[in-house]
Amino acid sequence: MGAASQQLPRSSDPEPSEWDRSEGPTRDQLFHVLRNQRRRFAIQHLKRASEPVDVGDLATQIAAWENEVSVEAVTSKQRRRVYNALQQTHVPELEQTGIVEVDRREVELTERAADLDIYLEVVPGEDIPWSEYYLALAGVGLSVVAVTWLNVGPFGTLPDIAAGAFLAVAFVLSAGANYYYQHENLLGGTEKPPELRGE
Repeated sequence: MGAASQQLPRSSDPEPSEWDRSEGPTRDQLFHVLRNQRRRFAIQHLKRASEPVDVGDLATQIAAWENEVSVEAVTSKQRRRVYNALQQTHVPELEQTGIVEVDRREVELTERAADLDIYLEVVPGEDIPWSEYYLALAGVGLSVVAVTWLNVGPFGTLPDIAAGAFLAVAFVLSAGANYYYQHENLLGGTEKPPELRGE
C-alpha cells in the first residue's frame, strides 16, 4: 500500500454521456453501482460514518464483512485485496456517478446517495411486498365498510364510525411497521449490511 499522502486515482471517463454528473445518476448507473457487493458494503459503511472515511479503513471494514471476521482479525492480505479493488475500481466508479466525493484518501457520501434508497428494499423469500400487503388491507377495509353500511350480519350492529376507526388504526399500524421494516433493510439502516443480518 502506498504512503499516507497517496491520492486515489480518478479513473478515465471513456463515455461521458453515460456518466453525466450534472444530471445526477441514472437508473442504470444506480443499478450498476448496487450490483457489486463491495460497492454496497462501501455505501453501507459510509452511511454509518459521521465523517469522511479513509480508504484504508473502508477496506478493512469491507474485508471484515467479506471474511465474516472482526475488524481486528482482518489480515493484511485480505485488507490489501479489498484496498486495491476500491482504489482502482469501486471508489472511482462511485465518484463518477456523484454518489461519493474523494479528497485525497478520504471518501464520503454526497446527497445523491439518497437516490439509492428507492432501489434497496429487501423482501425475504417468505414475505410479500408491502404494495401487495396494502392492496390486501385496502380490500379488507372496503369489505368491512361495505358490510357495515349494508347492515349485514353481526356488522349491522356496528356504528359507521367503528369501520372508519378500524381502517385508520390498521393503516397507521401498518405504516409504522412498514417504516421500521424498510429502514432495517436499507444500506446503513443497521450496523451490518442487509445480506449479513440473517446471521
